[in-house]
Amino acid sequence: MTSDYDMKAETVTITGDNGDEIEAYLAQPLGDGPHGGVVLIHHMPGYDRWTKEVARRFANDGYIALVPNLYHREAPGASPDDAAAAARAQGGVPDERLVGDVRGAVEHIRAMVTSNGKVGTIGHCSGGRQSFLAAVSIPLDAAVDCYGGAVVTAPPADFPVHMPSLLDRSKDLTCPLLGLFGDDDKFPTPEEVARLSQELERHGKTFELHSYPGAGHAFFAADRPSYRPEAAVDGYQRIGSFFARYLR
Repeated sequence: MTSDYDMKAETVTITGDNGDEIEAYLAQPLGDGPHGGVVLIHHMPGYDRWTKEVARRFANDGYIALVPNLYHREAPGASPDDAAAAARAQGGVPDERLVGDVRGAVEHIRAMVTSNGKVGTIGHCSGGRQSFLAAVSIPLDAAVDCYGGAVVTAPPADFPVHMPSLLDRSKDLTCPLLGLFGDDDKFPTPEEVARLSQELERHGKTFELHSYPGAGHAFFAADRPSYRPEAAVDGYQRIGSFFARYLR
């Protein structure tokens, strides 16, 4: 990805599922555009600094980036850690509500005067699964799943967050999909990634799935021990090419 655009970032309010007003973080290039849009779905740790940094990265690359706070209802104004804990205590974000919030974010971007009307989604970890969920639920122009677990196999029954498998929804994919995974990941495993590839191929979908040797879960997270620079750099290059192809 290249960073050629001046940008601004601010907290805004958008209309989410069921007409609820929720907080969101908007980063956008300066200038008239038009620009493609990216809805960044935050990971399970929440609406945190790292997620907002990623949003600004997309704005620097010329995209309108919008991050809905999926935990706004559970803990408005709380720290990311406290909000994530409150959401986990209630079993996580319900799939139906997630789809409604992402739909609201997509509509918010498309209504902006600087938008070119094209919007994609991206998410990491639980957000990767939710990016896939959005892409099989609402019309999008592109979607990126970064090591999203529970797309193929649901977690154990005692897992604190309810995340049913989405494999049978593969036939409903509305847009091209890019998936980025680590060969050392346990959720999803390489076998699950292969199964997803087979299912998407069976339904004639447009997709690219890439796996990185020596990388596990959360290899994009530069502030965590799981960070793998070579995989992250290559991953960002692939994301940049993918979004340029479908969102410019």
